[in-house]
Amino acid sequence: MPDAQANFLPTRDPHRTAMRVLAWLTAFRLLYLIPFTAQFDLAGDESYYWEWGRRLDWGYFSKPPMIGWLMGLVGRISNNSEWGIRCAALLLGTMTLFLLHRFANKLFGPRSALLTLLLCAFTPANALLNLVLTIDAPLVLCWTAALLVFWNAIEQPEKLSRWLLLSLILGLGHLSKQMMLVFPVLMILHCAFNPASRALLRRSTFWICIVGSLLFLAPVIWWNMQHGWVTLKHTSHHFETRSNAGLLGHLGTLGEFLGLQALAFSPVTWVLMIAVVFGGLWKWRVLIEKERYAVIFSGPGLAVFILLSMRQSVNVNWPAVYYISATVLAGAWLDRVALDALPWMRLRNWARPAIITGLVMSLLSCVLPFAIGALGQVGTRLDPALRLRGWKDAGAQAGALLAKVPRPEQTFVIVYGDRSNASQLAFYTPQQPQVFRFTHSGVIESQYELWPHPGELNYFSHDALIIMPPDDAPPHDDSLPAPLIRQFRSVEDFGYIRVPLGRDAARNYKVYLARSMKSWDPPPIDPPAKPVQKSQLMLRQSDSPEFSLIPEMKTTNRHE
Repeated sequence: MPDAQANFLPTRDPHRTAMRVLAWLTAFRLLYLIPFTAQFDLAGDESYYWEWGRRLDWGYFSKPPMIGWLMGLVGRISNNSEWGIRCAALLLGTMTLFLLHRFANKLFGPRSALLTLLLCAFTPANALLNLVLTIDAPLVLCWTAALLVFWNAIEQPEKLSRWLLLSLILGLGHLSKQMMLVFPVLMILHCAFNPASRALLRRSTFWICIVGSLLFLAPVIWWNMQHGWVTLKHTSHHFETRSNAGLLGHLGTLGEFLGLQALAFSPVTWVLMIAVVFGGLWKWRVLIEKERYAVIFSGPGLAVFILLSMRQSVNVNWPAVYYISATVLAGAWLDRVALDALPWMRLRNWARPAIITGLVMSLLSCVLPFAIGALGQVGTRLDPALRLRGWKDAGAQAGALLAKVPRPEQTFVIVYGDRSNASQLAFYTPQQPQVFRFTHSGVIESQYELWPHPGELNYFSHDALIIMPPDDAPPHDDSLPAPLIRQFRSVEDFGYIRVPLGRDAARNYKVYLARSMKSWDPPPIDPPAKPVQKSQLMLRQSDSPEFSLIPEMKTTNRHE
């Protein structure tokens, strides 16, 4: 029988109700984009991936190419507008919710599917997923679609079309983010630990599906071979152990991880998901196959990340895909159609509190960026949208300076510091120029260091507009590294970019005009030379350059 606490849900036609909820939610989020896009700029990752979309390739520094391809498509359709990027995120997020509802309905019926939709949609994490276009949007969509199609293939394994469709979805997921590679492993585990599906391991179509999906990575592997396996090296850095952390350090990272997960997925909903997932692992022997299916695609992954958080910091979005089937399982359990063997039955009365809490937190997450101004906290550490402020104004000022250079058609742009400085100014400068990221450390830490530098593009005799955050120019604010200056005939002050962000923060850049590039050399292995002071900027430099643009010194504006 349905849970008494879930009686506020309609019982006549829950499927139609779910579609109405999805339609109204999508309409609300679309309307929300109007004030949000007007007041807040793109996230640094969005503009960074937009840069990828301007230079399509088979691979990129840190991720497979799907997000770059999506950004390229969106940019060409929307004329590189913020609206295009925001609407693309909403479209992918809405498709994910629709497929999640279908998957939950397939496993546990329409009432459970409606509960699942509400539990998932009313979380801050889902609100953000529908607002910001990053690698998680296509990944979560592909993972959700794969869950549905794989279950369909389990039910009718003789249908080749289902295995081919699954292989396509998995392949697109592999091109979206490395996490998708775990899905085939969980497919094998599900079949191995479920007698009813064990025969699938003897079917050629099962293995053809998996191998076929991995073939999508062939061009990505080829690209990485040409670039020193840079994506693999970058990914491995995420799993470096904290040194000398001690017990308190390990407990601290664990507590931080659990706390952020609870906030991202709404505390009551998150507790329910954790209860059903690990309760399902505990009662594994008495579960039926569809319950095991939901558990196997959530429990092991969440357990791994909880353990991993005891040895290092874990980004809040890393385990996101494992909450998909966990939400389905929680919805079915609250509807009393799954996991009757779990001991903590009182939690089944939490359907209404979970939905209401999630709705309130989702609304607060939407309102808070706007309300922070009324609270007088704009530009402070309490400002959740601080990283989304000031880029449009900074780009407008950069565009005005770029329009004033003597030879605009023969002037390229160099931006110093964190990759967000380069990508945000590339997007928000009205001319949307090609931007090179300046660094002198000899370390490759972003895609900018892999793209051709001005020398390879034969920009000799061209001028450069150099944009540098003063706080990022050690050891003096008004200075440029001597090796950079030597690349040009002369370098002169050209103005400032100043964008106040509120009470405690600002985006400030010192701008230089470098005239007539003479050369561009490989990056030095030795420590960078000391910067030249402001008084030297107008002096003609020697013809022995020592600097290249390509690798990075990891720096960020201290106000960010």
